[in-house]
Amino acid sequence: MNGRFVINRAEAKVMGVAAGIADYSGVDPTIVRVSLIALTLLTGPIMILFYVLTGLLAPRQ
Repeated sequence: MNGRFVINRAEAKVMGVAAGIADYSGVDPTIVRVSLIALTLLTGPIMILFYVLTGLLAPRQ
């Protein structure tokens, strides 16, 4: 864990949320991205809303 969660725009594919989560938790960004896609398929709009809100409200690196 790196202390605090921030959006990682340097490694971003869309908004940098998955890269930020990966940096924060110390997990490979690909694993986080696949997990987010799987959760989106399971929950639909809820996960998309979470992703967009996190991308807009979280601090940037």
